Amino acid sequence: MTKPFVLKEYIFTFIFWLVLTIVLWCNFQTETDKYLAIVQAIIISVSSFTFTHFLTSKLLPKALREKKMKQFLVQTVMVIFILSAIFSVIFTYLEAAPKHQLPPDFKDHLPFLWRGFYMSLPASFLINGSACGIKFYKEHGRIERDHILLQQAHLENQLKLLQDQINPHVVFNILNHIHILMKRDTELADFLLMKFSDILRYQLYHCNQNLVPLDKEIEYLQNLIEVEKLRWGNELNVQSTLEISNNKAFIAPLLLIPFIENAFKYVCRLPGQIGYVKIFCKEENSNLFFYIENSYSDIAIHKKKDGGIGLQNVQKRLKLQYPEAYDLKIETDNLVYKVNLTLKLSEKNEQ
Repeated sequence: MTKPFVLKEYIFTFIFWLVLTIVLWCNFQTETDKYLAIVQAIIISVSSFTFTHFLTSKLLPKALREKKMKQFLVQTVMVIFILSAIFSVIFTYLEAAPKHQLPPDFKDHLPFLWRGFYMSLPASFLINGSACGIKFYKEHGRIERDHILLQQAHLENQLKLLQDQINPHVVFNILNHIHILMKRDTELADFLLMKFSDILRYQLYHCNQNLVPLDKEIEYLQNLIEVEKLRWGNELNVQSTLEISNNKAFIAPLLLIPFIENAFKYVCRLPGQIGYVKIFCKEENSNLFFYIENSYSDIAIHKKKDGGIGLQNVQKRLKLQYPEAYDLKIETDNLVYKVNLTLKLSEKNEQ
């Protein structure tokens, strides 16, 4: 809680009890001496503040934390009765006694005390009820804020964990490709190393944000696709179309990588045939349309159960970062694996 907020709360509390004291004094002075009215108003205000402060600052927060509201209700009733008893004593001995309205025997004072207690219950209930209502509203708001902050922190940790799963996997694949090419084609390995430098630069300096410019992400995808094309060579037919028209659009970093990785990892090349991967990505009116298709075989899937972040990663990220703002369809049909994703993009970078 910040200092200005605490100062405002203290000022509000002081003004509240000061106004209550003035109102009580104005009410009492109509029927009794002005100085006696001041004493009555001060005693009532001080006793009310003491009990309500203990009730709202100690008992209520504890009851909310431990979820013991029934116990708190009992404590509230007890405080109301105690405060009413104090009011009764004040009204009886500071107002009735000076006017010689009390009988000489103390036992005969009980009807006056009971009457004062009975008449004080509404005032005590009103004072404590108002204080508890204000405090409950503030505590409930604080708990809601803490809950939202906790959810946000949990969400950020989940997203960071999922994103950290992606980066090492992509880096490992590219380094492995370069290692193989260095033994047979140094020029091509040098070219891939430059591509890897661009990819690594993007991952290091841009992917630590919640959202990144869509054009940067598309450039990153193009580099990865180019690496895969060079790695597969004539063994695989790769067709890619990546189009964007809005330079102000933003997207979660590395969100589409799992689809591309899986397409190249599980692509099937039947005997006498060349496997293929088709990638289409287009942005229009802040909507992203992503489609990827590859030749598919159950045998290839069973042979490659190890490694990879899989589709579970990207599905979790979509639920966390784009709730009710995406449509994902994954299907297999006639040895073809298809992924169709429609995504509502943001036009500002939300840090």
